[in-house]
Amino acid sequence: MKIEKIAENKIRIVLKQEDLKDPSLDFHTIMSNTVESHGLFLEILNRAKKECGFDTEGHKLLIEAFSSQDEVIVFTITKYKVEKIVNSASSTHSTYPKRLAVKRKINHLPQTDFSIYRFSDFEQFCLFCASLKRHRKISMRGLVHSSSLYAYNGKFFLVLKGIQAQHKSLLPFYSLLSEFSAFCTHATDFESRLKEYGTCVMKKNAFATTIKFFVH
Repeated sequence: MKIEKIAENKIRIVLKQEDLKDPSLDFHTIMSNTVESHGLFLEILNRAKKECGFDTEGHKLLIEAFSSQDEVIVFTITKYKVEKIVNSASSTHSTYPKRLAVKRKINHLPQTDFSIYRFSDFEQFCLFCASLKRHRKISMRGLVHSSSLYAYNGKFFLVLKGIQAQHKSLLPFYSLLSEFSAFCTHATDFESRLKEYGTCVMKKNAFATTIKFFVH
C-alpha cells in the first residue's frame, strides 16, 4: 500500500491485491457499504494520519476509485469539514472513528480507445495540464494518439483518441484526470456535435499546446 498526500484535504492510495489481509475482498466489495470495507478504510485512514498527517476527524469523506485489469486499485480520498451540531444525537452524520460518513464514487478504467471528458472552464483544464506536467509517474509518450479541446455550452470538452489500454501511465493519468474533470461519454456521436456546434480550441495535441503557452 502506498499513500501520497496531494493536497491538504486530499490523499491518493495505491492498493494491490496482496496488500489486503482478507483475500476475499475485491474492488466491488471494498466499494460497498460493509463492515469489512469500513474496517479497511479505517485502517487506511489511521495509516494516512500517522504517515502524512491526514486527519479526518470532524470531516465527511468522498472516496473515488479506479480499478485496473492487474488488480491494482487507486483511491482518491477528499475530506470536507462538517459543521458542529449542538445536539449530536439528532445528527445524521457521524465522524471518524465512530463511523465513516462516506460518499463513494466508482470509476472503472475505460475499455475503449476513445473518451470525452468535461471541464468546468479553461482554467480548470490548465490546472490539469500543470499537474500533468509536474507528475513524475505519468509519461504521455504513446499514451494517447491525439487530444483535442472544444468549447461548447460554456464548458470545455477534452476528446481523447487512440488511448493505449496497456500503457504503464494509464492508471495514474485517469486518476489525475478525475480530479479536474468529469467523464462525459465514450460515444463518437458527441464528438460530431462538438465539431458542428462547438468551437475547436486546440486540435490533436491539447496537452502539449496548453503546457507550452499557458503553464508556467
